[in-house]
Amino acid sequence: MKITAVKTFLAMAQTRGRILVKVETDENIHGWGEAYSVGPELGVQQIVEYVAPWFVGEDPRRIEYLMMKTHQQFRFPPGGAGLAAVSGIEHALWDISGKAANLPVYLLLGGHVRDRVRVYQSIGGKTAEATAENSQRLHEKWGLTAFKLKPYQKDPETTRWGEVCQAAATYFEALRSRTPSDWEFAFDAHAQIFEPIRALQLAQALAPYDPFFYEEPLRPEHTPAWARLRQQMPVPLATGECLYTRFEFLDILAAQAVDIIQPDICICGGLLEMRKIADIAAAHYVTVAPHNPMGPVATAVNVHFAAAIHNFKILEYVNPAGTLMETWVDEPYLPKDGYLELRERPGLGIDVDEAAITALPYAPWQRTAPLRPDGATGYI
Repeated sequence: MKITAVKTFLAMAQTRGRILVKVETDENIHGWGEAYSVGPELGVQQIVEYVAPWFVGEDPRRIEYLMMKTHQQFRFPPGGAGLAAVSGIEHALWDISGKAANLPVYLLLGGHVRDRVRVYQSIGGKTAEATAENSQRLHEKWGLTAFKLKPYQKDPETTRWGEVCQAAATYFEALRSRTPSDWEFAFDAHAQIFEPIRALQLAQALAPYDPFFYEEPLRPEHTPAWARLRQQMPVPLATGECLYTRFEFLDILAAQAVDIIQPDICICGGLLEMRKIADIAAAHYVTVAPHNPMGPVATAVNVHFAAAIHNFKILEYVNPAGTLMETWVDEPYLPKDGYLELRERPGLGIDVDEAAITALPYAPWQRTAPLRPDGATGYI
């Protein structure tokens, strides 16, 4: 079997584009993958198209070989955009391999250690009562019992920090009083806190109400700051969406600076790389809760990853039901009782509708840094 083409598609999901990758072969078997839209998406698409000739003529089932070849031909670290491009291609190679073997991908990874994959969904609400109502609706329809939300009830750029922390504590206390005691609520600070002491103060404010985890309070660049924060924090600390490859994760794991890692399968280097990351985490007694604010193709890849690793914790999930993304694949993974069920269907268990993903024209999207009261830029 030989690869004959690597193709890219820019599919619009609401106001933001998603990059899908299709790999075709001379045996009429194709595979799909999803690359992270790091912004600008067009840059990632161009990298996929640039490296596509490196794959044409190769056996798509030689995944380890092809990933090593690609990284060696980059020579320099490829960064977020380059790794996103590689990840999308790599997913498609697994999809092809599963279809060629007539097996689901998780059986190529050593078999499944679980029968279903627990998911959580991000929610919001202007008040604790509104957030409780939103979580209750998701529970009633999909069985979800785990959720993630922002900790900021007051603008951290214009409000005294002590008031920000107190408002977060008051909000979480009210939310706990309105929801079942066994439900889980995580908080994502979105790397907007610069001083570690402030990250600690917010963690201490949330701690009495038992957060599921406290995600990404700091930027990821300085591991010693994470290690100090982890030593002081009374709640589980999670991070990883901005870390790539096993080498970056080894650094933070060896420093004992995290409780839960959150690699993104669409940017860390792909399914095989994420499996290696998970194995390193297991050796450090750390669990894996993949970052996945993505579409139904990425979710499919994550399901096979989660099925095959023992130290998996929970999967972030964007429900495509009722959105344009629901039409992208023939059978999206949808929750039942808060879990995604495994399938015996070969490959990733889905196929993509090319007409659906090209139904809307591409519209440019770009993150924009906020401005602080003094005119300086803040973190997004």
